[in-house]
Amino acid sequence: MARVNGQAFSLLGLPSPPGGVREATIVNAEYTATHTVFSLLAGNVSIKLDFLSPVSPGNYIRQSLPFSYLTITAAPATGDDDIQVYVDLDETWTGQSGSTGTIFSTSDVTSVFRLVVDGAERYTQNAMDQALWGEVVFASRPSNSTRLTAQSGDPASVRSLFANNGTLSGSVIGKYEAGDVVAIAQDLGSTASAASVTYAIGYARDAAVNYLGDARASYYSATYNGSIAAAVHFLDDYADAEAEASTMDSDIDSKATSAAGANYSDIVILSVRQAYGAADLTIPADTLDTSDVTLFLKEISSDGNVNTVDVIYPTFPIFYVLDPEYIRLVLEPVVQYLEMGRWPQPWTIHDIGSSYPNATGHDDGQAEQQPIEETGNILILAYAYTKASGSSTWANSHRALFQSYANYLVTNGLNIASQLSTDDGAGPLPNQTNLAIKAAVGLTAFGAMYDDADNYTAIGKQYANELYNSSLATDAGKTHFLL
Repeated sequence: MARVNGQAFSLLGLPSPPGGVREATIVNAEYTATHTVFSLLAGNVSIKLDFLSPVSPGNYIRQSLPFSYLTITAAPATGDDDIQVYVDLDETWTGQSGSTGTIFSTSDVTSVFRLVVDGAERYTQNAMDQALWGEVVFASRPSNSTRLTAQSGDPASVRSLFANNGTLSGSVIGKYEAGDVVAIAQDLGSTASAASVTYAIGYARDAAVNYLGDARASYYSATYNGSIAAAVHFLDDYADAEAEASTMDSDIDSKATSAAGANYSDIVILSVRQAYGAADLTIPADTLDTSDVTLFLKEISSDGNVNTVDVIYPTFPIFYVLDPEYIRLVLEPVVQYLEMGRWPQPWTIHDIGSSYPNATGHDDGQAEQQPIEETGNILILAYAYTKASGSSTWANSHRALFQSYANYLVTNGLNIASQLSTDDGAGPLPNQTNLAIKAAVGLTAFGAMYDDADNYTAIGKQYANELYNSSLATDAGKTHFLL
């Protein structure tokens, strides 16, 4: 909510608003690679709600912090206007209802609410794959010219108090009843110029991922112990994070537009947060060793698998461009597991865990079977990292594993048995052209990685020649490839 000269306005749809609260008018909405911004009009005051989710591949602390910024800017049209703003959260952020505990803390000038699920065991989640074992974190601090108040309790009472008075009571109850809210208000005072306040909102997990029975913590944990310290640093870092985000937004937009026009740029900038928001940058929870970094990627909007190889594959172009080390970081947990010999099949595994965040492998060999798809993918991905990074050290350290997969493609990559591809909704089919092409490219990639070792490049090119020039995979007139 915003309150302007005593009149309260609902911003973006307040559920069950108190009596007398009016709806602000949405004037504009826009997005960039890192920002989503809504512009509204509350009386004669312009309100901007700027949601910033930093994407900072080269800054592992910033990238691993599980928070977003909400900056509210109020700009009076004329004269002095008396302005207050208000934000609250409820327990839907915890993934359940009725077992919520709330903790309010202050650290210097920063006020922090934390919402937890009482009694939740590590790695538990609800039916929608929403984590239950972490903490919802909601924090803010006053600026030099604003005054912060906080309150928790019944939403009707808390919201009515702000709507009527522009402040909150400071009562932060320890017991959270179902349906309660936690709220932070900021009084901007009487101002004739634009004024801003910033909130931090996120969800922190003490253990981010279970990798083969060992807990992996978010990278920032090595420097900031606990969610309060992390949230304080996150707010401290706002100016630098915003400056980096602004540069990234402009750079991605201009380069994507130059490559293929404005429509393409819209798709690219919309994809950035999708890619990085699904990733956890981790270190061992027991040692917090920052030299042992791995990336875990959740297969979102399907079955929640961990580090699915044919999900890493369409993700890698953004890593290739922004920071190719992320290709290695996301492949490392897969490769480590495969080299342990616990995966009994001769082809590359589909994923290393059926349900995020449990990367517990498939020692029984019963992961989704996509033999050619994933085997071709991992060779192409390894080569992409080698090419983008300019280093062959990592590839050389895993040469025996990759060569076994190249050999598998030599034997099985042209006349292909009935199996699934990444388009697994279509079901298994024999001799799929896209799989044969992937095998040919995978073999060529392996050859390029190791200076055409044992002539794998020539075999890949031979397969490509048979698919196209010999019409194995085309219609008779070679006008199109067949399925």
